[in-house]
Amino acid sequence: MANVKLKNVVKNYGSLEVVHGINLDVDHNEFVVFVGPSGCGKSTTLRMIAGLEKISGGEISIGDRVVNELPPRARNISMVFQNYALYPHMTVRENLGFTLRIAKKPQSEIDQAVAEASAILSLDPYLDRRPGELSGGQRQRVAMGRAIVRHPDIFLFDEPLSNLDAKLRAQMRVEIKKLHQKVQTTIIYVTHDQVEAMTLADRIVIMRDGYIEQQGTPLEVFEKPVNTFVATFIGSPPMNLLHGRADNSGKNITLDDGVNVAMPSRLAGKYADKDIIFGFRADNIMPVGHTLPQGDESVEIDMTVTLTEPLGAETLLFGEIGGTQVQAKMLNPRIVKPGEKLTFQIDLEKCHVFDAQSEMVLD
Repeated sequence: MANVKLKNVVKNYGSLEVVHGINLDVDHNEFVVFVGPSGCGKSTTLRMIAGLEKISGGEISIGDRVVNELPPRARNISMVFQNYALYPHMTVRENLGFTLRIAKKPQSEIDQAVAEASAILSLDPYLDRRPGELSGGQRQRVAMGRAIVRHPDIFLFDEPLSNLDAKLRAQMRVEIKKLHQKVQTTIIYVTHDQVEAMTLADRIVIMRDGYIEQQGTPLEVFEKPVNTFVATFIGSPPMNLLHGRADNSGKNITLDDGVNVAMPSRLAGKYADKDIIFGFRADNIMPVGHTLPQGDESVEIDMTVTLTEPLGAETLLFGEIGGTQVQAKMLNPRIVKPGEKLTFQIDLEKCHVFDAQSEMVLD
């Protein structure tokens, strides 16, 4: 069983600690995505699992083996990098079979493995071409194929789509998802792109500054962020966050510009006389007449539109509430000019309230 366990894993570079005792269990056949901003420790953690970086403390297990001291080749993993790492003088067929030739496998076994990988990734028309004759997406498929032929316990992907344009990234996300369904093994994938994380993952691990901030299914981390960092990092556009204060009854919030809104009923009366951060997504603030059906709780608020971004079936509207820029959505859009004042409806059932000091969610 190709499960992976990280127990109190630490990484130091000299006196600088960059990964701080993280714990994580990845189940067999699970697709786990590490996501976070640059420098958060996600690629370093992946490289420690691969054996390309030596851990400074803790324990990494693959299956039933502790692999702390094993070299990469002994861990039965395959890694796909963002730069493809293909041999330019070799054909696709030769690139796919290279690691098996190095391992001195019989030619019949190499041919069969190459044929299987090529079929999975639809590479048959390109087998006799060299990497320089392929598009970026085709090269990435070859890199994936070279990983497949080894039949590893675990696939590790380190930002494999970052060199591709937006259209190719979308296509390759589908290819990688199909790959996981076909090969049915464990995948650990690193990206800074939360769209990739949301669309690919069975479980997302959100990292910041060498710590795991939250982990869960894409829907869990989107709907129930544990703090303001997760709330703004997951979801596009990011969650709107407005500073305010709960009144003495804990049933109303006064925002920084004096605008009053009701506290969501599930929290009403629980946090009286407290500085808070009031959060809601663009999907949950829409102009009256251009909204999704609202829940049982909603509040109306006026906002002057400062900027619009037409997106076809919907338009993003920008304005300010409480001195903070807010993004809203308009469904079935019409032309809105900057400076136009609209009444917006906020779905309180979908709003979040965070502690202003700790920035942790209140529930």
